[in-house]
Amino acid sequence: MVNWSSLDTVFLDMDGTLLDLHFDNHFWLEHLPLRYGERNNLAHQAAKDELIPMIMAERGSLNWYCTDYWSDRLALDITGLKAEVGDRIGYRPHVTEFLDALRQSGLRSVIVTNCHPDPLKLKLERTGLDQRVDAIVSSHQLGKAKEDPQFWRDLQQLTPYDAGATLMVDDSFPVLESARAAGIAQCLAVLAPDSQQAARERHPDIPGIHHFDEILPALRQRQAVPSPR
Repeated sequence: MVNWSSLDTVFLDMDGTLLDLHFDNHFWLEHLPLRYGERNNLAHQAAKDELIPMIMAERGSLNWYCTDYWSDRLALDITGLKAEVGDRIGYRPHVTEFLDALRQSGLRSVIVTNCHPDPLKLKLERTGLDQRVDAIVSSHQLGKAKEDPQFWRDLQQLTPYDAGATLMVDDSFPVLESARAAGIAQCLAVLAPDSQQAARERHPDIPGIHHFDEILPALRQRQAVPSPR
């Protein structure tokens, strides 16, 4: 599923890949409509009916992920509201073991996320995730989302990489398709990003896993064999 011997860099999405997407789904689909309804004197379902089409219209763009954009548009402190349900932030299964194995293998691990820097800070404070990887890049630093093919070329400015020796792991099929089109040699989909929802169907062309324990044995085997490089 992954050719570990050919890699020197592993790019990792954060939300839905390393962290449970339940937090984000709960916030956008339940908690934000609740607070938006309170502010605008709307019933919860009426607030959802108004908000969700507005949010979905931005899907795939940088605005979709931008806390500042939604704070301005909705006249709400999005980061503050996220902190209200911050107890839901947590790792997906087997993530810490996987990150430890990556570090022990000598592979460079870089989180490449569409998460805005403000909620990113909240999530790092809650999890200590930044202590388990070599670097973190937010798409907001480059002004374009990972779905944009230009993102991967611009990423070289912040963290130079050899696309032919890089793996991208993400729960978003559009992001993985964008990475593959940009020349990333290996892509891997996470099929069960939200612990409270059923797993998704597999992508027709990109291999997928439900949890990292499916690829841990092969990664640990790489640890035991010194790289010829």
